[in-house]
Amino acid sequence: MHQAKPTFEVDGAALRRFRMQAGLNIAQLAAATGISASYLSHIEVGSRRRMRPASFAAVRDHLGATTEDLILGPHEDTDTERST
Repeated sequence: MHQAKPTFEVDGAALRRFRMQAGLNIAQLAAATGISASYLSHIEVGSRRRMRPASFAAVRDHLGATTEDLILGPHEDTDTERST
């Protein structure tokens, strides 16, 4: 049985665009979502790409974005497709 991955691969540039459109700096978004500013900064510059579901949902919801707006690549797990 195949389980979904426990993280989301985030498009840091898209996250930055949504944050800036919302008029927030990194510290403000971090405080509003309970995520460290350092971690969000790493996501935005691409040195980190993965976020756990609860953190991702907090950022997505606070920015009024959709999952598709903020993730990289295909929207579903493609491991099954590769194995067929």
